Amino acid sequence: MTAPLPPPPPPAAALAPIPQGAPPQGPRRMEDFRAARQESDQGGRRVFTEPGRVIIVDPSGQSFIRHDEDERFRYGARDIRTEQVGGDTRTVVIRPDGSEIITVVGRDGQLLRRIRRDREGREIIIIDNSYRDPAAVGGFYVDLPPPVIRIPYDRYIVEADDAPPDLIYETMEAPPVERIQRRYSLDEIRYSPSVRQLMPSIDLNSINFETGSWDVPPDQAAKLQVIADGLNRAIQRNPREVFLIEGHTDAVGNDVDNLSLSDRRAQSAAELLTQQFGVPAENLTSQGYGAQYLKEQTSGPSRINRRVTVRRITPLLNGGVASLPPPPPGIAPPR
Repeated sequence: MTAPLPPPPPPAAALAPIPQGAPPQGPRRMEDFRAARQESDQGGRRVFTEPGRVIIVDPSGQSFIRHDEDERFRYGARDIRTEQVGGDTRTVVIRPDGSEIITVVGRDGQLLRRIRRDREGREIIIIDNSYRDPAAVGGFYVDLPPPVIRIPYDRYIVEADDAPPDLIYETMEAPPVERIQRRYSLDEIRYSPSVRQLMPSIDLNSINFETGSWDVPPDQAAKLQVIADGLNRAIQRNPREVFLIEGHTDAVGNDVDNLSLSDRRAQSAAELLTQQFGVPAENLTSQGYGAQYLKEQTSGPSRINRRVTVRRITPLLNGGVASLPPPPPGIAPPR
């Protein structure tokens, strides 16, 4: 875990807008990717590359998956352009109303910033991922002691199926359960469970995906309504809020398939929240964890383990600084 994670594979073709309401693109089932998956050994790590994803299995057995989130911003875009600025790559997604989402990626393929620019040119930095703690292992892993949970457990992990809408919203604005010592990078949050555990979460395990598929069936989509309402309320209050959509599977199947499947399901849920319920795509990020964090300790099929989790990560990104109002007009673009 001391070596940095490799970046996701580049897209096969230049990013192009996808019309709003267009059917999902590309293969939609796990077996369609197995034939295209390639395995290699990189310094003792097993690295699996498949379309849109790279999966890394450390000798310790810990597994990680990466994907390119620009894919999620294509839906409903008016235009997309990519430009080089020094050693950085800037992808600018232009929406029909003239606003832009700017993603800045470093030469190593790591996200540096995500910015929203309105039609008047005013910018809000949604994610500033340029910070790197020199003590972090490989720049992505942090090992903290388990937090002491001083709130009722059903307020720390909220079951969306049983929770009233007000509790969903309160959880999406809830503070960390312990004081946050510093800012964490997005990768540190994604890949360090002890960091994520500092924030309450909402579990949604009532969406029933077909086996091996990540499409949310139409009759299941409405189950995301209360989650979307809570997200939109929180983002309207603070446009800088960032929420992590996590995908989890049960322990049936192999670890590589489960990681890929969970990551694609998390992305699918994030896409649906944007396309059907109007949640700003730039305020969401997604990550799959496969069967690494089971709620029910069983190796067999488990509906409880096949779930999507929503977690507010804004305080982790900004070091626990209190939420701030949007910056004044004319903020200078990052350099």
